[in-house]
Amino acid sequence: MQAVMIYGAKDLRLEQRPAGEPGPGEVLVRFGAGGICGSDMSYWTKGRVGDFAVREPMVLGHEISGTVERVTPGVTHVAPGDRVAIDPSRPCLSCDYCRSGRSHLCRHMRFFGSASVFPHVQGAFSETFVCRADQCHKVPDTVSLRKIALAEPLAVSLHAVRRAGEMLGKHVLITGAGPIGMLCAIAARRAGAATITITDLVDEPLALARAAGVDLAINVASEPDRLAAFEANKGHFDIGIEATGSVQALAGLIRVIRPGGRLVQLGMLPPGEVPIPVNLLMAREIDFVGAFRFAGEFTLAVDLLVNDRIDVGAVMSADMPVSKLEEAFALAIDRKRAIKVHLHF
Repeated sequence: MQAVMIYGAKDLRLEQRPAGEPGPGEVLVRFGAGGICGSDMSYWTKGRVGDFAVREPMVLGHEISGTVERVTPGVTHVAPGDRVAIDPSRPCLSCDYCRSGRSHLCRHMRFFGSASVFPHVQGAFSETFVCRADQCHKVPDTVSLRKIALAEPLAVSLHAVRRAGEMLGKHVLITGAGPIGMLCAIAARRAGAATITITDLVDEPLALARAAGVDLAINVASEPDRLAAFEANKGHFDIGIEATGSVQALAGLIRVIRPGGRLVQLGMLPPGEVPIPVNLLMAREIDFVGAFRFAGEFTLAVDLLVNDRIDVGAVMSADMPVSKLEEAFALAIDRKRAIKVHLHF
């Protein structure tokens, strides 16, 4: 079967690879659609994501949907022919974090397409792949596989919004109008935010953010003073979500959060020490929390997408065959032309 492999920075290959064989409690799934994530792009451009470097060939891909091809004895909630959204998380389900309801922090997590452990966890950008049956969430045949492949990034965004706490009536600032930032804005609106401001360095995604309903979209490259104005009177925003992984964006965000506000770090920052104005966090009693992946939000994300309770149309940019792999990755990384690019075999 064909699979999308990463060997290191700028070394992306479409290769033949032996098909997996499902074991007890597992399912063989035929790939339907897969979103190119920021982490996939980082592996391609840098050979790493944050502290996690590629040390062996790895199949990319974790934003995926597909059709069940084969089940093993004892698997009853899905059957061959079922369309499924795939939760890429494989927690152990037995450690203290799993038992306390925080399985996304599992001590033994295996996450599709991740170099965070060695040997790496192979991803699912392949014609078929094997997963645990509990990773499969059945969806109706009427739901497009491309749309349901957004369940994973939507779950990430829903988790970040949940980590932000009560959002009803709050003024929210999101840094980064990429797919995660856009989905955070959509999720924040659903959670009752009074106003949503989003920042970026590129005009094109900001225009899409305006169309998706954000109240204010600021290009901080061409109009830095517009954001700086919110620093007056000890800040303006109740909640900030940092979705870029940029140290500069984080520092700027801290300066516009009002006393008693909350800041959620969602983007993956560069490895090593990060210089930020920590004294402002202290003096304003700003709660600074992390948001990493998701837990139960994946089920909610699937429900929202299946029942059209959330509009993700602004995020979906293109659907390309893996035969145009390099072209698809180049499009995905071009922020003037795309938000989310999906692949199909």
